[in-house]
Amino acid sequence: MDKLNWDKYPYNSKRNINIGRRGACATSHPLAAQAGLRVLQRGGNAIDAAVAMATCLTVVEPTSNGIGSDAFAILWTKGKLYGLNSSGPAPKRISASKVKALGHHTMPTYGVIPVNVPGAPAAWAELNRRFGKLSLAECMEDAFYYGEHGHAVTPTVAWYWERAYEKYCKVLKDNQYQAWFETFAPKGHAPRAGEIVRLPDHARTLRAIADTQAESFYRGVIADKIDACFKEHGGFLQKDDLTDYHAEWVDPISVNYRGYSIWELPPNGQGLIALVALNMLKDFDMCRGDARTQHQMIEAVKIAFAEGHTHITDPAHMKVDIEAMLSEEMAQKHRSMIDESAGEPKPTRFDDHGTVYLCAADDEGNMISYIQSNYMGFGSGIVVPQTGIAMNNRGNNFTLDESHVNCIKGGKRSYHTIIPGFITKGDQAIGPFGVMGGFMQPQGHVQVISAMIDRGLNPQAALDMPRWRWDKGLEVALEKDMDDEIIKDLRERRHAVKPNDPEGGFGRGQIIMRDEEGTLYAGTDKRCDGCVAVY
Repeated sequence: MDKLNWDKYPYNSKRNINIGRRGACATSHPLAAQAGLRVLQRGGNAIDAAVAMATCLTVVEPTSNGIGSDAFAILWTKGKLYGLNSSGPAPKRISASKVKALGHHTMPTYGVIPVNVPGAPAAWAELNRRFGKLSLAECMEDAFYYGEHGHAVTPTVAWYWERAYEKYCKVLKDNQYQAWFETFAPKGHAPRAGEIVRLPDHARTLRAIADTQAESFYRGVIADKIDACFKEHGGFLQKDDLTDYHAEWVDPISVNYRGYSIWELPPNGQGLIALVALNMLKDFDMCRGDARTQHQMIEAVKIAFAEGHTHITDPAHMKVDIEAMLSEEMAQKHRSMIDESAGEPKPTRFDDHGTVYLCAADDEGNMISYIQSNYMGFGSGIVVPQTGIAMNNRGNNFTLDESHVNCIKGGKRSYHTIIPGFITKGDQAIGPFGVMGGFMQPQGHVQVISAMIDRGLNPQAALDMPRWRWDKGLEVALEKDMDDEIIKDLRERRHAVKPNDPEGGFGRGQIIMRDEEGTLYAGTDKRCDGCVAVY
């Protein structure tokens, strides 16, 4: 890596970038980043560190992920890039007609119905089995410790916990949600910043997962408990859905952006949307960072989302070819649709988010980009009693429209929001990047990639840049530190600019880049309690 001419910019970041040589771990919580670093220093590799961070985050940041999450990863080892899709399918016995028969016109947000098979435990075990150096239990020691002995809640986590508690008190009324309140609000309120939280049931479940390489979760005692919970409350998920599940190794997909290969995972994730947008933007002059540049990025994202929400689902059910969507012919067609004023693409639904992203690198050359999420914070509101397992609500991303490619069907994986990213150049790994945040994620990917490659910003500066978020139609939310001249110009271009979102919503990211000398440059987002641990 040529450092992207970072030294040419006298004001590159408000905060110092973290630089290391032997290893780097970056994520949204300091305890998790430190857990990863400890694993590296005990002889583990970057993949071990990622598992350490991922499992620790289920304890210290349950507002965004949990044992019932899905997960995706892109990793570089021994000169090759690998992709892991550990998102779970819908239960075998569910269908659009059955959901409608229960009185629903759209997929519900909470409860047992929108729960898909959780994939995260399978991801931890599979990453450890194929590429780890330490045992799974050794990687998870910090997660065990904080679950059993407690941790002090950080400010951002406390804010999201309170937000979830207030919402759940209003909408989660019946008996199926009792275990959530017993697990995450046992004192009758959300924990405040600095308050010590212990999750002993959670810790016992993590130990069982570690001791059995996740077999207990999918084919043993934990699977039995999940099965019993869903039978009691009329859910579709059953033990055989868990028994038949395995994480899937896949080939990442990419576009060339100004000499760098930008990698995402193929559908069912929405990484394709980021690549479609970048493929349009590569022929524009994006170096200025002015209002016209922002306008072009916003318009490219709109077009990419219109394509993505039309076509992305479980790849076995997609009706268009990914290569065609990323072809130069299609890029030119899309590029011609961008003019000097804002356009109105097909309306797209945007929902809440709740995700953690992490990345790690070591001195052996291994690097990993990893993301996991329940969706919408704590997920479905379903906690399996006496396990600490907060179940995802990924089925909410399905539609009940039987003419749509993303209509719910038993055994099918839904359109998925969480996406890890990776950069290479030639035959060399540059590094992992990611921005969590529901449908903000491909938008965040486009913005940080452009900031680093087009404008020469280092990873920390790229993450610190003020962001925009397209919501629907002409509506674009801008962070409060966006330049006034850019705001004025965007309004003149017909964008319906919205003031800063008081609840966040601009994503939280991490980046690690390796230069030609092997030095690691790492950044973490100012929008979270994030931390980079390097040595």
